[in-house]
Amino acid sequence: GLGGRLRAHAYDCTYMRVLRLTAALCLAGHAHALALARAPVAPLAAAYGMRPQAMPRLAPARSAQLSMQAAAAGDGKGGPLAKLRAKLPPPAELKKVTPLGAMFFFILFAYTILRDTKDVLVVTAPGSGAEIIPFLKTYVNLPGAIGFTVFYSWLSNKFSQQQVFTGLVSTFIAFFTLFAFVIYPNAAALHPTAAVDGIVAALPAALAGLSAPLAIIRNWTYAVFYTMAELWGSVVVSLLFWGFANQVTKVEEAKRYYPLFGLGANVALIFSGLYVRFVSGLRRTSTAADPWAGSLKLLMGGVSAAGLVVLALFQYMQKKVMTDPECVPPSAVKQSKTKTSMGIKESAAYLASSPYIRDLATLVICYGMSINIVEVSWKAKLKAAFPNPNDYSEFMGAFSSCTGAVTLFMMLAGQRIFKYFGWGAAALVTPTMLFITGAIFFSLILFGGSLSPLVAALGTTPLMLAVVVGAAQNILSKSSKYSLFDPCKEMAYIPLDAEAKTKGKAAVDVIGNPLGKSGGSLLQQAMIFSVGSLAASTPYLAGCLFVIIAVWLRAARSLNTQFTAAMAEEGAEA
Repeated sequence: GLGGRLRAHAYDCTYMRVLRLTAALCLAGHAHALALARAPVAPLAAAYGMRPQAMPRLAPARSAQLSMQAAAAGDGKGGPLAKLRAKLPPPAELKKVTPLGAMFFFILFAYTILRDTKDVLVVTAPGSGAEIIPFLKTYVNLPGAIGFTVFYSWLSNKFSQQQVFTGLVSTFIAFFTLFAFVIYPNAAALHPTAAVDGIVAALPAALAGLSAPLAIIRNWTYAVFYTMAELWGSVVVSLLFWGFANQVTKVEEAKRYYPLFGLGANVALIFSGLYVRFVSGLRRTSTAADPWAGSLKLLMGGVSAAGLVVLALFQYMQKKVMTDPECVPPSAVKQSKTKTSMGIKESAAYLASSPYIRDLATLVICYGMSINIVEVSWKAKLKAAFPNPNDYSEFMGAFSSCTGAVTLFMMLAGQRIFKYFGWGAAALVTPTMLFITGAIFFSLILFGGSLSPLVAALGTTPLMLAVVVGAAQNILSKSSKYSLFDPCKEMAYIPLDAEAKTKGKAAVDVIGNPLGKSGGSLLQQAMIFSVGSLAASTPYLAGCLFVIIAVWLRAARSLNTQFTAAMAEEGAEA
């Protein structure tokens, strides 16, 4: 065959024959065409401005497969099925990335339901509102995240990755099921409503701002649910899934498939949003005394079912993929079994001394602070427009579906940004998007009086315009995060050694993310106590937002330089 002749005469090929082979393989849709015959392609590599030593090596099986694909594309005799088969990834890659993508789909399906439900619970609870969120993130989420980091470090040193993953996901599933079927139906008996009401009534006017943190105590089971839902995002999504994916995926594969993971995940956003809206419709026709209790059981049932599918896919990966050397190199499996004994204090000192990890943490913290500053103001408007939990939940379902649809488009654009502009440009898109949309959102709030004629011409009210504009701002910001910020962040971990990946990722994702949100919350609390209200603090929050984004952009440029150097060093060692 053509593949055999190529291998037999590799060093006798002329420049034109290699050029024709490369063209044929490119027509078949393969970016690795130049890797078939490394030695004879030096003139061709020079013509394209490439270094031959930087070209990837291919395994013999992969080389033979590309040779057959070249024959199918070059002889013109292959049918449509043969051409389609030539464009597919190799079987070993499909065997690995297909279950990974499915895991990400179901993890995000559950997370979207949890994210929408946690807001409904705490914002519409008795004596509560959007102003409770900054206090929740600072005094409940952050301590919980720090405590979990210590616990995770202990688990990672005592148990295998498989045991840690299975045990943690199972714990989350058990809690959410217990909450829907046991805790929430007995919330009236568990919540100290009368005691907190007495304290609030006795507060002097100067301490009226304490009603928000007291609402956390009044609705403490909802606060625990809120924290567990937040931890699902930082632990299951960021720490467990991406840690596992980075272990079994190479950088070249990550550039091709991580954006595609996001495509599937945002299809999950659309479907989960539709599911939430469907459940909302059932609540409207329910004759039960508490329709929300029945819908909560359906929502948590969906979360539990998605979690069980994730566990099944993970077990399949352990049995069928991790044991296959064509899918996962033995060195990666060995790294996953390596234990690290560095404690939390030593880990913090290590991260503080590492510019690479410090810049990564800065990116995560700045995103959390930025999105928190604009999100709380929007949710306050949202509760005013939809005070009923049913209506609030239905709106959030539509919001999630729109976010997924917009992110799908951003994912397609993201692949091209990675391909043509590189990691550095992709890392700058999210802060730029937040800057532009945040400026529009705050401008509408600050200069809303001068826009009254426009609001009247649109046939709406200032409240609904604020809700719609805030929703658009959040959709665009989150879509750029899901499509570009998250893949960029996860790619940055790949060149690191095993210890930095394990301890560094735990600290950055599980502490950095809540710390960013808590930092934004502390700013809001300081402004509220200083100027009297969230609305009065809007101009100062806008200024803080732009300063944070400037720090974010600087850290992204610095990390791009270090990431490029790390990848060049890894390529030289390979």
